[in-house]
Amino acid sequence: MKLVFCGTPAFAVPTLEALIAAGHEIALVVSQPDRPVGRSQTLTAPPVKQVALAAGLPVTQPEKIRNNLEFRAQLEAIAPDAILVVAYGRIIPPWMLALPRLGCINLHGSLLPKYRGAAPIQWAVAMGDAITGNTTMLLEEGLDTGPILLQRTIEIGPDKTAVGLFQALAVAGAPLMVETLAGLDAGTVDPRPQDHADATFAPILDREDGRIDFAARAAHEIYNRWRGFQPWPGAFTTLDGKKLIVHRLAVAALTDLGSAAPGAVQIKDHRLFAACAGSTWIELIEVQLEGKKRMPASEFLRGNPLPSGARLGSSAA
Repeated sequence: MKLVFCGTPAFAVPTLEALIAAGHEIALVVSQPDRPVGRSQTLTAPPVKQVALAAGLPVTQPEKIRNNLEFRAQLEAIAPDAILVVAYGRIIPPWMLALPRLGCINLHGSLLPKYRGAAPIQWAVAMGDAITGNTTMLLEEGLDTGPILLQRTIEIGPDKTAVGLFQALAVAGAPLMVETLAGLDAGTVDPRPQDHADATFAPILDREDGRIDFAARAAHEIYNRWRGFQPWPGAFTTLDGKKLIVHRLAVAALTDLGSAAPGAVQIKDHRLFAACAGSTWIELIEVQLEGKKRMPASEFLRGNPLPSGARLGSSAA
């Protein structure tokens, strides 16, 4: 088939590579513009563009697409059988939805209608789900509301972070997209409407999602949110008014920590524990105090002896 592929980050790369390997004609790859990256703010091409250029595919990077007449004329001249959208990062306008004969097909990293929105992978981990998956769907104007084409499940291990799950879903989604295309073309895949009553949402993350709420959440909830919010916004709290980033943590296995006010600190055998809701405890394994380097908790405690009654999160950042 003649295809247009819209994608930007590394998550979309396995699907692009699978489509090339399947022998489809990728008439155009659409990606977001190059952006400054890192401390040096070096202008860097997105991963999809890099792969496309290496494969000799034509690439375009429009800043906007809704009212872009030049871009519209370019796609209309191609007349693709399908437009594939994988983590492109732009809302697909109505004129583009109506263009290809097979529609605009999206790969979404959740089992729709669960976790519609911008961060389905992160929220599946943060909520402690044991299973998630990929969905291929026909795009329409609503946010992730279009008919479902195919779905495949994948397990979320109890210690898997969002970073690992991104990689697993990206790899698993590639053959699913190839299978979806073949089924649509053969008439063996029938779009089925979502049950909107079962929809849940996965809003875009912000910095405050990483703030540890010791009073409202038990230790396993805090641990799940830390897993889900990697690499950003991570997990952080405050100590004496200074930001304390928690790079690694775990639900405390010790049973003799007793109960304490949420955020209260307890030190045992050079290990750092904090009290959470429900009389649970979390162990802070690797931390970084504002303006300092990251270090194991034992090293942190040697340089920062905490007084009796010390509490985390009691002062605003």
